Amino acid sequence: MQRSCRLGLAATLLFCGLRGVLAQDLSPRAYTVTPIHFNATNLTSSFFDGSINFNGVLPATGATGTYNVGIFSLYHSFSFFGRSANVVAALPYAVGNFQGTIAGAGQNLYRSGLADTVYRLSVNLKGGPAMEPREFAKWKQKVLIGASLKVTAPTGQYDPTKLIGWGTNRWAFKPEIGYSQRSGKWVLDAYAGVWFFTTNPLYWSNNIYYAGTRSLSQNPVGALETHLSYDFAKQRLWVSLDGNYWFGGSTSINGIENPATTARNSRIGATVSIPITKRNAIKVSYSDGAHIEFGGNYQNVSVSWQYSWLGRPQ
Repeated sequence: MQRSCRLGLAATLLFCGLRGVLAQDLSPRAYTVTPIHFNATNLTSSFFDGSINFNGVLPATGATGTYNVGIFSLYHSFSFFGRSANVVAALPYAVGNFQGTIAGAGQNLYRSGLADTVYRLSVNLKGGPAMEPREFAKWKQKVLIGASLKVTAPTGQYDPTKLIGWGTNRWAFKPEIGYSQRSGKWVLDAYAGVWFFTTNPLYWSNNIYYAGTRSLSQNPVGALETHLSYDFAKQRLWVSLDGNYWFGGSTSINGIENPATTARNSRIGATVSIPITKRNAIKVSYSDGAHIEFGGNYQNVSVSWQYSWLGRPQ
């Protein structure tokens, strides 16, 4: 029984590390202004491969994982009291394989299923008024300041009797402030936000290891992000250098906090956006862990196809 619980705890830490990787994405030009009634649909395939750092919490070795997250998202822009605003909804589906050794025993896990849906509302506060397409064609970006709220809803597949799954059974909220400044063909972006989490009231409960129910809570996670991108002569072709840093987020089970689960992590990467036709574009990005104290030190490659239109699709 004790060995099984230790293996279960290892899986818990693995899962927490993976959720951290999924949450801390790199998004250049997230506060870009578009004309009102601009729409886009994105199909993204994001591949992760790497190791898990347990920060000395467990004597685990060789913990690795490879998994792919497919995401379907919709974007729509509109006027909000005369300011440019947009809303995004995303539905992810994840498939993964994980391995590790603890107490001399090798463990292998496979999971597939729907992950939690994500919604984001963004409003420009300065530099980006709501514009019709004709006005937008004459507009030149200078300094933009925006604010957004990202919400992760507990809609993913979740079974409280199992430790590993793609759903979290809790809500998460990230208010954020964003800054973007253009100088010629260069664009500098910087964002600062905080993740807040509700409690998961049914965490690894009602099973052979724990007959009752228990809760999992998590402290807020601070997140900083920056990007430096460059526009080429060809319209809508740009590249970006990306980086972020997130900190905090220690977890508690039934109110007992584990300080060793505190993260102080950063990632660096690059993104290129390539126009294919007037309505179609491909975006490719790569990122890797720069400094990881707790969680997953993963390499990530993402490929996204975007189709965009004004008003109704044609």
